Amino acid sequence: MRFYFSIITLIFFFSAFAQEEVVEKKVLDSLYREDQFYLNFTYNNLNNLKGINQNKFSSGFCLGFLRDMPINKNRTIAIAAGLGYSLNIYNDNLYQNRLEVTGKTENTYEILSADIYYDKNKTSLHYLDLPIEFRWRSSTPDSHRFWRIYTGFKLSYLIGDRYKFVNDVQTKVYKSNTDLNKFQYGCYMAAGWNTWNFYAYYGLSPIYKSAKINGEDIKMTTFNLGLQFYIL
Repeated sequence: MRFYFSIITLIFFFSAFAQEEVVEKKVLDSLYREDQFYLNFTYNNLNNLKGINQNKFSSGFCLGFLRDMPINKNRTIAIAAGLGYSLNIYNDNLYQNRLEVTGKTENTYEILSADIYYDKNKTSLHYLDLPIEFRWRSSTPDSHRFWRIYTGFKLSYLIGDRYKFVNDVQTKVYKSNTDLNKFQYGCYMAAGWNTWNFYAYYGLSPIYKSAKINGEDIKMTTFNLGLQFYIL
């Protein structure tokens, strides 16, 4: 009888030991960094048009990496600098043509009138971006859900361009337009809570450096509005 009692006691002991909850302590990283990868989608609005009209939806896309460098003890204030890629697409009625004149390539521009049919008149611009920004956030070491306001300046270098015109008669595709400004710069802001952040970019330099319509310079700039997402 004592033998069976000892066996039952051992079974209860080991059962209780096996069911004991193991609590792991979460180690907080007091030297954390925030929001080092970013992704945004925008609507691109052209300014200083002077007779040029946008049509359809002009979209933008941007991604990159920013090195977060906190400058206060609580790590709620930081500066960040990085590298990115952006694609800006503009649908408008600015028609481009390319001619060979005395052995040189010459670009000409005109505004398409409303009675001219075309299916597509699109310019796509690819940039390498160098952003730098000042950051404020309400983050803590144990939470990734916080308010943020980031403001910055971005320098962009044109690495590729493509113009495409399509109507029921012809399709034209031009690349490497020398009239485009190689360098773009502007200021931006990203602000929001957790995943959802409002993004705005205001271009301070014209998209074209030497394009003209009837002898007048085309001084279009861009104002982009959209959403920015941070991955880490």
